[in-house]
Amino acid sequence: MGSLYIVGTPIGNLEDITLRALRVLQSVTLIAAEDTRKARILLDKYDIHTPVTSFFEGNERLKLTLVLDALAQGDVALISEAGMPGISDPGYALIQAAVTREILVIPVPGPSAHTAALVAAGLPTDRFLFLGFLPRKASERAADLRAVMELKATLICYEAPHRLAATLETLHTVLGDREIALCRELTKHFEEVWRGSLAEARQHVADIPPRGEYTLVIAGAPESAARWAEAAVREALAAKVAHGASRSQAAREVAALSGWPRRVVYDLT
Repeated sequence: MGSLYIVGTPIGNLEDITLRALRVLQSVTLIAAEDTRKARILLDKYDIHTPVTSFFEGNERLKLTLVLDALAQGDVALISEAGMPGISDPGYALIQAAVTREILVIPVPGPSAHTAALVAAGLPTDRFLFLGFLPRKASERAADLRAVMELKATLICYEAPHRLAATLETLHTVLGDREIALCRELTKHFEEVWRGSLAEARQHVADIPPRGEYTLVIAGAPESAARWAEAAVREALAAKVAHGASRSQAAREVAALSGWPRRVVYDLT
């Protein structure tokens, strides 16, 4: 029985790979890659000729058996399109299957976009929460953000350029005007880290159309904020509406008392 190596690969600059990762990719019997074309660019640069098979979201069920059979014969390396496998990509299914079968799983640490963005953002790094990709639907996105709006931890998420404006709007509406860093194309030729408030970020994106993949790093809830729990907000809203207040008036009054943004409170009425 072989071992499954979870190998971190560059998120942009091909020089960001460890000597250990290169040795493992050279020595295993098979590489399971989320994107075989990206894998071939990396492997060709370092003259590595290990066989490669695709393993991505669309074929993971079909390929799972193949990779597990390969593990029965020798070591296999799992690599994602970029960064650490298993972080917002289909690698989790293979890792889970290997653990279930008591196959040794060995991490080979490497680059990761969310930790790279975190240390470049200039926001607190002592506590952070990685949210992956937020939901595409605005209502689901808002619900996810309401669940973490009280946290003092720095928040991190990924976003595609064509959804960035909508996501910034939801962030601003739910979280208020917090500080944010827009980290674009990290370690690549057009790397950029833009810093400012969420209101400024929305204007920035309106002025300059987004390009490339983004990692968003958002400040946690202010220490001084004394926000009510959502249940208390809903109870206060219901009481005001029951006493004849309009939705708008009730939202405005409860927002002033609760520390929640008025637009978020209004959505709860």
